[in-house]
Amino acid sequence: MNYFRPAIAAMQGYTPGEQPKPGTPIIKLNTNENPYPPSPRALEVLRNLDREWLRRYPDPYSRDFCNAVSEALEVPADWIIVTNGSDDLLNILIRACAEGKERKVVYPMPSYVLYRTLAAMNPAEVVEVEYPEDYQLPIEELVAANGAVTLIATPNSPSGHLVPLDDLRQLAGKVSGVLAIDEAYVDFAEYSALSLIKEFDNLIILRTLSKGYSLAGLRLGFGIANPKLLSGLFKVKDSYNVDAIAILVGAAAMRDQEYKNTCAEKVKRSRFKLKQNLQQIGFPVRDSQGNFLLVTCPNNKAEAIYQSLKQQNILVRYFNLPGLDNKLRITVGTEEQNQKLLQALIKNQF
Repeated sequence: MNYFRPAIAAMQGYTPGEQPKPGTPIIKLNTNENPYPPSPRALEVLRNLDREWLRRYPDPYSRDFCNAVSEALEVPADWIIVTNGSDDLLNILIRACAEGKERKVVYPMPSYVLYRTLAAMNPAEVVEVEYPEDYQLPIEELVAANGAVTLIATPNSPSGHLVPLDDLRQLAGKVSGVLAIDEAYVDFAEYSALSLIKEFDNLIILRTLSKGYSLAGLRLGFGIANPKLLSGLFKVKDSYNVDAIAILVGAAAMRDQEYKNTCAEKVKRSRFKLKQNLQQIGFPVRDSQGNFLLVTCPNNKAEAIYQSLKQQNILVRYFNLPGLDNKLRITVGTEEQNQKLLQALIKNQF
């Protein structure tokens, strides 16, 4: 007997980036974590945590965190849904809206491969529309795919490109289903699509505290959308999907925008410098609006370089996928980490 539904038995699971134990002497540039510590205000909340918050169930609507987001981003608190990371929100969205061949999940590729995994779990049919070489958004092809959910990551991973607002506006006005704009890396970008949220009832913005706020271990994300759209998502989410500590710490981090912005600016400066340095030693690099770079490896040696760096205790991300198998995605680290990466690449003379 097969214990699993046919869709689960047939699917490939998502493969996360390698996660060594904290304290391991490894330079970790593979999963786009922020190299700087969380806000001191967030850490202060942890130090002074009242044990009563652990004894009781958390607020099922995370209202203190919603209020903090409302203050920081100037959106109404009732336009916010809080989730266990933005991956949880993606899961909720697909479960609520997509099903089988009639209610498809549509997105351009290459992009976040978890989209494919979550659709397969449901299951829902997937339409992957290939990005052209210049990464212009293929609006008409995405619309023609007629998705119940259309997912656009901007900035996109692994390419790092930012989708123009006019393209997103066109797409939102043409798709018949929900348009989800995944802004996991927006804190390192020139602009956000948040201004579109009041224009379209079918649009939801996804955010996370994993990247800009240095809280990947906390697992906290949120979505912003018209309450009519959120009402269906609230039906699907777990009653207590966000723990009490995450709500408290996340609210403190959200209320410290000055600290977050300072760290993001440091990452952006390092991103610019790292790109220049990589190009100088023979590694072509795409422009990026995220906290990472997509790097083309000379002589199609991406996998060999990945393995060599790993042996030197430097982790980067290698995707054995069409169009990406000669590239590495490298997270922007501290200046010291970036220099050690460059020294390792020069030493091996690839």
